[in-house]
Amino acid sequence: MSLNDANRTILSAAPPVRVRIEKGEARRSAERFERKFTLGRSNQCDIQFDDPQVSSRHAEVVWERGEWWVQDLRSTNGTYLNGTRIDRAALPSQATLELARGGPVLVLTIEPLLQTGRINKLSPASSLTLIAQRYFGRKVSGKLGEHTMIIRQAFHKIRRKHAKRYWMAIGTILLLLAGTAGALFYQSRRVKELERLHGLAENIFYQMKALELRIAALDSAAAQEAGAALKKQQADYNDFARNALGISPDKLSEKDWLIYKIARLFGECDVIMPPGFLQAVQQYIRKWQSTPRLREALARAAANGYAPRINSAMLASDMPPQFFYLALQESDFDLRRCGPRTRYGIAKGMWQFIPATAIQYGLRTGPLLEVRRHDPRDERHDFEKSTQAAAQYLRDLYKTEAQASGLLVMACYNWGQGNVLDLVKRMPKNPRERNFWRLLASAKIPQQTHDYVFYIISAAVIGENPRLFGFDFDSPLQ
Repeated sequence: MSLNDANRTILSAAPPVRVRIEKGEARRSAERFERKFTLGRSNQCDIQFDDPQVSSRHAEVVWERGEWWVQDLRSTNGTYLNGTRIDRAALPSQATLELARGGPVLVLTIEPLLQTGRINKLSPASSLTLIAQRYFGRKVSGKLGEHTMIIRQAFHKIRRKHAKRYWMAIGTILLLLAGTAGALFYQSRRVKELERLHGLAENIFYQMKALELRIAALDSAAAQEAGAALKKQQADYNDFARNALGISPDKLSEKDWLIYKIARLFGECDVIMPPGFLQAVQQYIRKWQSTPRLREALARAAANGYAPRINSAMLASDMPPQFFYLALQESDFDLRRCGPRTRYGIAKGMWQFIPATAIQYGLRTGPLLEVRRHDPRDERHDFEKSTQAAAQYLRDLYKTEAQASGLLVMACYNWGQGNVLDLVKRMPKNPRERNFWRLLASAKIPQQTHDYVFYIISAAVIGENPRLFGFDFDSPLQ
């Protein structure tokens, strides 16, 4: 066997995948796989779950083209990799796999192909010596694996025939290994520096959010004075994120930059955006692109002049104008819209106020309160009054329990203030710990609320530059 054949043998081998079941109970399972394995309810599956949310053959993990891949097998309830629903995706070195929302959760870890153990713990220089001795030395202690033996046999066969070539080859290999060790050392230093810069940016961002909350509690004169300091801090943060971390329109693709921009506008720290958030927003953008709903709703808003008036109402309450898209998700800008009957009553109007919240914010309900029909005497159907009430309600959520997190505000508006705030109040009372990123990581929100928030974010992203995303109209807010 030649040395090239030996290398091809090693590169074609699949590194083992270790599986740990974090949620759910498996009837039949293994902890480690070196070949394709399937997951599902069927007793033919390698990992079998007795869970009604899991399909008979739900998903599989396969080794192809030098990578492990996760593939959904047309399951009923979907497969989620690190929180994002997938049809097929490359498996990272460590990942969380969820079979249906709320279903079994597994942690998959790809182990290194060569398990030398001791070498991994040594310094780069010591590792080089051990690697050279293990693969190329005349004598070696300890038990050798099959792949190591193949390399040694191929190497010594060539060495006996071509002594001069051997020394050139070993010198080249050692130089490459030394270069690799140096590159790894440099890369580790760079990763640590990036982590430090991300931590610094995060501190600046949440100092800004704390200042914003304090300003909200001041009277107008004091708030105006403190607002100048907040604007200076926001400009400093923008410069730092652009220059130190590359979060800027000139260093990201325009589509990705708009997602970062909208997350920041809604009060979330973009430098600690969760893995998969960009891809999730892109997925919902594609959903908007596949239906005429966005185009038709924005045409309705334009015909009635809603955008500039909603924009003014939000700014008057110190809220991001992009909350315009919350009315899109609630009602498609239909003032006559009536929601389904619920235990809280029937939601009505463009902003879909339930009766109790409408009354709390000064809106008079009409005689058709319990009838699912447009009522001209119900002020929830009045554009000006209901929009002013919505802006104030959103502001109250924004500056109290939601701790200036616009995405938490959306979740409260959809799922119900009480439901979300029960979860929110369990979080520490500061913007760093109380935000939408934490809610996604620590609690299972309903799929309806998850969809609701992501539809609004993705619509706001499209609204920044509709033509970039293939729509034939201009931004409604500009």
